[in-house]
Amino acid sequence: MTEVDYYETVRQKLVIGPLKTPKHRKITKLMKIFWNEEEIKLLSHFERADQWTSIKQLEERSGLSKDEIKQLLRKSIIKGTISKKGTKYCLDPILPGIFEKYFQRSRDTEENIQKAAEIYWYLIKEVAPTGAFGEKGWSLLRPILPLEAEEKLIEINKDFDVQSQTLPYETVKNIIDKHEQFTVITCQCRLVGELSGEPCEVAPAEMGCFIAGPAGQMMFDGGVRGARVLNKEEAIDFIKDVEKRGLVHNAVFDKGYESSIFICNCCGCHCGVLHPPKIFREHAANPSNYSPTWNNDLCTKCEICMKKCPQEAIYHQFPMESDSSDEQMVLRDKFCIGCGICAVNCPNDAIKMRKIRDNIPPEKQFIGNKTFTDMLR
Repeated sequence: MTEVDYYETVRQKLVIGPLKTPKHRKITKLMKIFWNEEEIKLLSHFERADQWTSIKQLEERSGLSKDEIKQLLRKSIIKGTISKKGTKYCLDPILPGIFEKYFQRSRDTEENIQKAAEIYWYLIKEVAPTGAFGEKGWSLLRPILPLEAEEKLIEINKDFDVQSQTLPYETVKNIIDKHEQFTVITCQCRLVGELSGEPCEVAPAEMGCFIAGPAGQMMFDGGVRGARVLNKEEAIDFIKDVEKRGLVHNAVFDKGYESSIFICNCCGCHCGVLHPPKIFREHAANPSNYSPTWNNDLCTKCEICMKKCPQEAIYHQFPMESDSSDEQMVLRDKFCIGCGICAVNCPNDAIKMRKIRDNIPPEKQFIGNKTFTDMLR
């Protein structure tokens, strides 16, 4: 009789909507860190990650008692490697899903967290760039513009035939204006780089995700790794600091609740959304509605914009003419995500963000049948 590979059985179920979990030796090693033989055998009786499984169903399928099932699943709930809602349980994808919860909670042994970090860092660098974790063309996130975009960075395009004004869901200012209390938590992407001996040179992991209002307070109260509460003044200083360092504000691609309370502050070297496109040159984030334009009379060709660009979408065109009239900074349009980092860091205000499209997000973004918030609970 052929022995059942329960890890492979469960891997095939770690799928929800456009998210999938590739068959890879590192994935198997990661799953063995998360779940022992008894736990993975029980998890093999779960439904796919887009469905909840009841205690009663698990009793019938596994032959175990209710108490045995609860005891076996208890560690996984604490560590964040499965989800629980009432008396029902659910699997989560490897990335995103388990990735965020596992490192936010950091409730496993230090040895396991270290091993998991090294595997995740390998997956972000080597496997994610192949598009292995999601359907081509789908993205959960989209950059939103820097804090002072409306006052300093936006150029009104009178030739544009749709709404030219900035809409609330297009700028981080919307989040700041709506709330009085904010929470910062550790960036999981930069954390796994640090734990693997390859830290980000742009910003430390502690300059991580930014959550506004009660949701942020819940993360602080729940002991999420690195969580610290900020008032509005401190939040503004924090946002300005991450912008100057070159971190991109990535929000959920919707115009409702999630994009109004949560942003990732992402670097181009470690972020699981921004780093892979630099390898295979396809967007993993929906671009914003804006694109930078240069005033060549003000631009000194200092190359700060080129160095800060998280997608390496800008280059310096050196002159051929004797009077250097053809020298300029040039945008590779197809690689630009419209984040505004070039504009906010220009020392001469030579870059403005111009609205070039009107890509309107849905009211609520779903990953299969769940929102991103659902997957983090």
